[in-house]
Amino acid sequence: MAEKPLLYFIHGMWAQPRIWDAVRAHFEANGYQTRAPALPGHDISPSDPVPPALADLSVTDYVAALEADLREIEGPVVLIGHSLGGLIAQMLADRLSPAGLVLLAPGPSADILPLAWGPIRTCWPIMSRWGFWDEALPLPREVAFYGVFNGVPADVAELEYGQAVYESGKVLAEVAFGAVSLARRTKVNYDHIRCPSLVVVGTQDRITPASVGRATARRLPRPVQYCELDDTGHWLFHLPVRDKVTGLIDAFLASLQTA
Repeated sequence: MAEKPLLYFIHGMWAQPRIWDAVRAHFEANGYQTRAPALPGHDISPSDPVPPALADLSVTDYVAALEADLREIEGPVVLIGHSLGGLIAQMLADRLSPAGLVLLAPGPSADILPLAWGPIRTCWPIMSRWGFWDEALPLPREVAFYGVFNGVPADVAELEYGQAVYESGKVLAEVAFGAVSLARRTKVNYDHIRCPSLVVVGTQDRITPASVGRATARRLPRPVQYCELDDTGHWLFHLPVRDKVTGLIDAFLASLQTA
């Protein structure tokens, strides 16, 4: 690939594009163009009122919004997604033809049943309550600090938690129950994906465990690069973890240039 691809960053649940700021700065300093859109209903301040339509949004609404944005971009694009963003990146790669796919702690597609204690323990304070799927959900502190920010320095975790926004309960339910839902809204047709991929997971991830990353890597077409980061949880944006992640992406992008 002679032309450097645009790097398209997709955030996850309860998050915003700001989580990518330092990562984008790294790649822009190395000559890449980057873009980091907000998922529908997420382009707000944590102190703003909850968008009225957020509770009704589906993961397919998120995918449709980003697909429309991507179709306006000319030239090669590498999709880079974290958590739910990693699942959305796969769903977009199913529909489009990206030059590459980078999945950081990706959420499970409908083909993967995440039977593990970590996700159940993490999400139980939300999912044990009837009707959560019809609401816009704040990020409970116990969920955040047990399953999202475990292993993150306390001051960084507090800062990031303070920036969390509301999330669609419908989307959480679609991802959590995707493998047993008749609607299968998180389905990925892996046969449609043609690009090289990089999958990075933390061995201590409690919400999208390494088993999900392994299962995802097995389903993706070759070539796939897979890496587990020891003693690392779900949040990959703090130092020194962030440097390890950007290094892996650097090497992956270099491999695309020589392919």
